[in-house]
Amino acid sequence: MERAQAKAVLKRRIDQALGRGRADLVVKNARMLNVATGELVETDIAICGDTIVGTYDRYDGLVEIDARGRFAVPGFIDTHVHCESTCVPPVEFDRCVLPRGTTTAICDPHEICNVLGEAGLQYFLDSAGTLALDLRVQLSSCVPATHLETAGARLTADDLVRHRHHPKVIGLAEFMNFPGVLLKDEETLDKLAAFLGSHIDGHSPLVRGKDLNAYLSCGIRNCHECTGLEEAREKIAKGMQVLIRDGSVSKDVDALAPLVDMTTSPFVAFCTDDRNPLDIAEEGHLDHLIRRAIAGGADRTAVYRAATWSAARGFGLGDRGLLAPGYRADIVLLDDLDQCSVTQVISAGRPVTPDLFQGRTAPAPVGLDSMKRAPVQAGDFAIPAQGPTTPVIGVLPGKILTAAMTATVPFRGGQRHADPDNDILKICVVERHGRTRNIGKGFAHGFGLRRGALASSVGHDSHNICVVGSDDAEMALAVNRLLALGGGFVVVRDGAVAGEVALPLAGLMSLKPFETVEHELAAIRRVVRDMGCPLAEPFLQLAFLPLPVIPHLKITDMGLVDVDRFELVAA
Repeated sequence: MERAQAKAVLKRRIDQALGRGRADLVVKNARMLNVATGELVETDIAICGDTIVGTYDRYDGLVEIDARGRFAVPGFIDTHVHCESTCVPPVEFDRCVLPRGTTTAICDPHEICNVLGEAGLQYFLDSAGTLALDLRVQLSSCVPATHLETAGARLTADDLVRHRHHPKVIGLAEFMNFPGVLLKDEETLDKLAAFLGSHIDGHSPLVRGKDLNAYLSCGIRNCHECTGLEEAREKIAKGMQVLIRDGSVSKDVDALAPLVDMTTSPFVAFCTDDRNPLDIAEEGHLDHLIRRAIAGGADRTAVYRAATWSAARGFGLGDRGLLAPGYRADIVLLDDLDQCSVTQVISAGRPVTPDLFQGRTAPAPVGLDSMKRAPVQAGDFAIPAQGPTTPVIGVLPGKILTAAMTATVPFRGGQRHADPDNDILKICVVERHGRTRNIGKGFAHGFGLRRGALASSVGHDSHNICVVGSDDAEMALAVNRLLALGGGFVVVRDGAVAGEVALPLAGLMSLKPFETVEHELAAIRRVVRDMGCPLAEPFLQLAFLPLPVIPHLKITDMGLVDVDRFELVAA
């Protein structure tokens, strides 16, 4: 904004704050929660353009919203989200979550970047400029996430630095490769060195003690991977901001709610990480996390402070997170504070209505040809071996951590076979970027399927095809249908496709409205439940099994990975 234009804006703000004329918008008679002091006060909230100019007083507005009987809190900030995991592009993510009170979201597009590289990053940067909510785009630090998998692209430090001054960029996204940090990997250190002194997001599950000290000494500032109180308390004690997560698979709010009080709240925030439209429809977005934390005994004001002011401060967004003069006019009106029951949202001074989402020009879809794999055959999933004893990935419901198990499976003709009677299925990861044609092979426990197969092109973070099943032919059918769809989720039962969701945008996102995707996900979930699967989110649970930076045993297109030792292990 030029200086003369800025002066004119300031003059308008001063006049409206002083009541010399009507404010552009006034929220009347609200019971405002002050997250700085903890007090509830009835007041008008006057807004000039996109900025609050008056509180603790009475104002007249050109437009007025009567909030009598309702509570006003600052807009919610999702501090770490992969929009791709909502299965819809940013323009639909915006329409899905903003009416629920999420007025700012800080995303890491490393899902699409691991498929498309810089083209995927540019797609998100272009999308961010078209949205009603404020979407900030962190620069994906781990593309590929590790050397133990085949990604579709590579982003170097020089690739990332080119975008660091984009107005939607805060800094470097989650540094998942914590083993690479501790082992002083040259490429890892090159990225950290390029952003030293800037904001760097963390990702350090179960990292504690001197390992945590070393990780933090590289300028990393937060972690969304805490699952237990003691780990979270150590990280806060060492100056790390803990981002409490509740996604579609990883649900940590219940365990970490006791952490949140008025003392710790400046060092706590909330995030969804990976949450699909079905869960958002059934439970909510940030509003769900706030409800859960309060229900879990956390101090109410501290929870709202963490979801707003603390989140903003942790990411250097000093213009929001408080309902006070000079702050961005992101306001959520609630019928009930404890239930976080959202009735109306104001984003940058604009009431959120369906009209707010009209007339936007979204960038053209990218990555519609990202499935670069030839069709597979049943024989591709054979597992030759010397005997029946094998490592098994133990799926833990509601967690992306896995157990490292050992089991004896049926052994015939020099091959290991699935044992559905004991809930041990084959799991394979099929490279889909057209680079190696690898197929990693192993076994998994916890899906509960007696027959059939599930396949997904969403496989964090390299997003190769992950397929689990008891029959090689059905696994091949699921993978080949997935290739024909251009990516997505497929269920095979009794030798036929029984359910599917197409995600052709980079094999990660639908081209349909989020409401349609919600219905499609509900339908495919019912099919999988009817097949005996006990997992609440079977496809997202499957999607995290190829993630070799989350303990303990995982699988990529290169084979089984012992995450604790950070190396491939014999199947």
